[in-house]
Amino acid sequence: MPGPTTTLIARHKTGPAASSHAHGREDHVWARRILIGAALIFMLLFLVVPLVAVFTEALRKGLDAYFQAFQDPAAQSAIRLTLTVALIVVPLNTLFGLSAAWAITKFDFKGKNILLTLIDLPFAVSPVIAGLVFVLIFSHTWWGVWFSENVCHVIFDTPGIVLATIFVTFPFVAREIIPLMQAQGADEELAAVSLGANGWQTFCRVTLPNIKWGLLNGIILCNARAMGEFGAVSVVSGHIRGKTNTIPLHIEILYNEYQFSASFAIASLLTLLGIATLVIKAIIENRHEPGNGGVQH
Repeated sequence: MPGPTTTLIARHKTGPAASSHAHGREDHVWARRILIGAALIFMLLFLVVPLVAVFTEALRKGLDAYFQAFQDPAAQSAIRLTLTVALIVVPLNTLFGLSAAWAITKFDFKGKNILLTLIDLPFAVSPVIAGLVFVLIFSHTWWGVWFSENVCHVIFDTPGIVLATIFVTFPFVAREIIPLMQAQGADEELAAVSLGANGWQTFCRVTLPNIKWGLLNGIILCNARAMGEFGAVSVVSGHIRGKTNTIPLHIEILYNEYQFSASFAIASLLTLLGIATLVIKAIIENRHEPGNGGVQH
């Protein structure tokens, strides 16, 4: 026979509170379905459909026309220049990002907050403005003109494109690893130093293993932005066909000349590079998740 306490619990479970709780859970389920549905519809309309449209337009005239777009010497020059710029910019930004993150997280000094703000500056400033600044520096100052005349041409040449891309992509590596290095602290490194490790050994054997996935993630994002940058590169490149046009600039020129199939064919290459970047990023993030063999921070 159930006692008084059991009876009270049973009344509580079947009373108005239980009914209200069940009603709340039902509302929660419907809210979840609506939000998931809205997110899926948004991604379908604004992410998937445009990507499908790129490949549909690229292949509209057949595979021969598609591959013919890549036989154009101007297209091959744009692809070579884009890859060259990425090969220069990504290692430099990796080095700069590591140096900035190390200085911010391992040392206390005046102006640290200013340095953090400056790292975020490319996120806040329009890439077009960044390009105009480099044009101003190397075309309208006496030392900029001297540098261009006696050392190397900067504006409307590859060095200017590299400088503009470095500016735009600078935060990606630093911003990925600064939180990881702050969370890591300095206890393990101090222990390594007390055991006789030098600075390089401490970095390679203590610091780097803890930030490697974040560092790789930052490098991937930096590479993706370097290959797809348009605004700053457009200003400093001069749009010289076959010389200073990167892939995004070549796509724009083809589109403005009504060569739609060739334009979308080259655009599909840039899209594939972006998708490959996302796949690699997803794999890295999956390994970074606790319980998947990654490192938990």
